[in-house]
Amino acid sequence: MSNYNVNNTTISNLIGWIHAGDIAIPEIQRPFVWKASKVRDLIDSLYKDYPVGYIITWQNPDTRLKDGSISRGKKILIDGQQRVTALMAAIAGMEVIDDNFKKKPIKIAFNPIEEKFEVRNPAIDKDTKWIPDISEVFKQGYDQFRFMEKYCNDNTDISMNELNMIMQKLQKINFNSIGIIELSHELDIETVTEIFIRINSAGVVLSQADFAMSKIASNVVYDGMVIRKTIDYFSNLIKNPGIYDNIVANDKDFAELPHLQKLKWLKNYYKSVYEPGYTDVLRVAFIYKFRRGKLADLVSLLSGRDFEARVNREGIAEDSFRKLEEGVMSFVDETNFKRFLMIVKSTGIIDKSLVRSQNVLNFAYALFLLLREKDISGSEINHIVRKWLVFSILTGRYSGSPESWFEYDIRRFDTQEDPKQYLEQIEAGELSDAYWNHVLVTRLDSSVKSSPYFNLFTMAQVVNKDQAFLSKSITVQHLIEERGDVHHLFPKRYLQKNGVNNRSQYNQIGNYVYTEQVVNLAIKDKAPEDYMGSVKEQQDTNELKIGESMDTDALKENLEMNCVPESIYNMTIEDYPAFLDERRRLMAQKIKQYYWGL
Repeated sequence: MSNYNVNNTTISNLIGWIHAGDIAIPEIQRPFVWKASKVRDLIDSLYKDYPVGYIITWQNPDTRLKDGSISRGKKILIDGQQRVTALMAAIAGMEVIDDNFKKKPIKIAFNPIEEKFEVRNPAIDKDTKWIPDISEVFKQGYDQFRFMEKYCNDNTDISMNELNMIMQKLQKINFNSIGIIELSHELDIETVTEIFIRINSAGVVLSQADFAMSKIASNVVYDGMVIRKTIDYFSNLIKNPGIYDNIVANDKDFAELPHLQKLKWLKNYYKSVYEPGYTDVLRVAFIYKFRRGKLADLVSLLSGRDFEARVNREGIAEDSFRKLEEGVMSFVDETNFKRFLMIVKSTGIIDKSLVRSQNVLNFAYALFLLLREKDISGSEINHIVRKWLVFSILTGRYSGSPESWFEYDIRRFDTQEDPKQYLEQIEAGELSDAYWNHVLVTRLDSSVKSSPYFNLFTMAQVVNKDQAFLSKSITVQHLIEERGDVHHLFPKRYLQKNGVNNRSQYNQIGNYVYTEQVVNLAIKDKAPEDYMGSVKEQQDTNELKIGESMDTDALKENLEMNCVPESIYNMTIEDYPAFLDERRRLMAQKIKQYYWGL
């Protein structure tokens, strides 16, 4: 049997099928990403009888019901969602959802004299040569004779006969052919997923999560669209709380469900160090409730896949949708989310720039939800999640093959009688003295300012409430919160003037320190021995030149908390390599003390 069949239908039939619910369009309630000009171009192509490509559908695989019969599911629109939505807007006059979840029309105008399409605008509305909205032409009951009579009276340079021919050509769009590739319902999930990703790779790159979301939305038996909307709305509200009222106004059915009440707290929630997208929500819910890591497995399970018997069973599909909804509702729960964020912030992550890996946060949240489900005490949860989050950054645990590690770790935390034991076993194996004294020091040899290891050092400074370099009233946390920047202990211009012109050398993270801009400006391009000499002099003269007034003990403490070697008082260009080596070791020890103190 062929993997697919190729058929043709008309635009009118396609729109009719969608209205009848024969084809599921999961994206219909998501923001429409095409520009209005692209919709205009699509209509123009149809008018000129140009091919507009194929849409691709896949019928849900057969599932075995409890009575032994076979169920055939609805067709999922795998490719062509934007084109179909554009046709529904321009020809059927339906509104689309914009980026702020407001409904808006996309009206395409037509000039019969020039046979030209354009996006409707105020100038077109005033020009009698234009039909402002072509969807009016396709409505039932449209009186074409009356329209033509009025149009020819207003525009004497076209005859009724000419206009009639052009209007028939316009209305013929409804009967234009569009190709449909129907993927066989017997194809396995993995093959369909691969097809889905490949056919979309030329445009916006889509993923396993995109396919899973399409699969979820296409299910009407287990409220798939409600689950889909909960995920979508959360991931948009967390970044833009202002759209809440638009969701209420434009999706009245969802507004009456308890799912929206679960999201209501987000309308007044601004600025978070963790802003999950729909992929993150899906991934966390899946790891937590299914104890699995591979998102492709979620699509299989939602189709009722029995991995051992290699058949699809309705009971598995039902159970999978139930578990997924439970996982999503746990994710969006206000108490869970805010408690998790408090744990995250307690590690020193006070700004999202301090954690580059969303995988780290995703797994930590899944772990948090799992431990809550296992009824572990609150203080124990805080301790385990906090340490595991930082451990994951330290070791780069989820930077390669993350899905395999997700599954490995979540299952072991689940099966351990005392989850803390698993944490301690992993620590003992991976955080030896060799790690702290050699591996971490080597990883600090980097010129990437966003390095996770410099971020760890910064997190340690935040937790310790360290003051900025040569400051006693301004902390590192203050500078991060006010978008302060890092500066060079060996000034960049000083290094360049002395022959260090390679960015990877003068921008070493071992040369970075948080300090106020006024301090950095006072240091300028001086050698460390010069500007630190000025710092020492002002202790006697009380004439401030650099930083704030500090006695000898306070200054020593300031250098220690910023891991600046005391030998900096005598350092010049010749000392730069030795300085970097010493400072990296000091930074590694500070990170070590910070980690074991979590």
